[in-house]
Amino acid sequence: MSQAELTGPARAVWTFGLLRNEVGTTLRRWRTLALLGVLAAVPVLVGVAVKIETGDGGSAGGGGEGPAFIAQITNNGLFLVFTALAATLPFFLPMAVGVVAGDAIAGEANAGTLRYLLVAPAGRTRLLLTKFATTMAFCLLATLVVAVSALAVGALLFPLGDLTTISGTRIGFGEGLGRALLIALVVAASLTGLAALGLFISTLTNSGIAAMATTVGLLITVQILDQIPQLDALQPYFFSHYWLSFADLMREPVYWDDLVRNLGLQALYAAVFGSAAWARFTTKDITA
Repeated sequence: MSQAELTGPARAVWTFGLLRNEVGTTLRRWRTLALLGVLAAVPVLVGVAVKIETGDGGSAGGGGEGPAFIAQITNNGLFLVFTALAATLPFFLPMAVGVVAGDAIAGEANAGTLRYLLVAPAGRTRLLLTKFATTMAFCLLATLVVAVSALAVGALLFPLGDLTTISGTRIGFGEGLGRALLIALVVAASLTGLAALGLFISTLTNSGIAAMATTVGLLITVQILDQIPQLDALQPYFFSHYWLSFADLMREPVYWDDLVRNLGLQALYAAVFGSAAWARFTTKDITA
């Protein structure tokens, strides 16, 4: 059956099936499982390190070192969630997303399966959207893996209960859990721009390794440029500049300015590089 012969409901069912298949295929890859394993291990290492450091009565991050919230972990294990996300967001989480996004189209071309996917009634636009949706699903899953691992380790090693916000006010444990979930969602959304950029790069080559390496290389380059004071006029336009603004969700009241700037910037990157990926992929000569 061709794409034109599919009715509206049949097309929706077929698209959902394609998305389910893509997500399942991505999650079954050993590379993906290894990336999730590394992300799950980071909170364990941070939690154990803090427990050892404070075992003799010392304080974590006493010299002002370490990610935000690290000094509060010994008082409330929920802070390990915020610390783990702050520790993984600059490199580990985006690196994992860059690998998945970079491999999305180029990996299929390299394996010789891209042409067969397009023979099915998918269409290039629908396939590209499915690949992007799969990458975003991985963003959410990877972020939740870090958060859930951190919550489990924090509950095992440290006390839980009411917590103190950055502003010094007290909130209940239930509200703290709610904010932790909201922070995880914001972190996942913060990776949207990188996912779109990686997908665009993936349409430029038939080598999955080259696409993954280029995406991760650009990530590292942008992170370095974001630390150079002489480039402060350009830095607000880097996709990673407002990543750590999720900490403002732990203020009372919440400080929304940088959070809105971050989400707006991610939407801009998604629109620009998503459009570029569509323009490239829909005109690309598929030979593999």
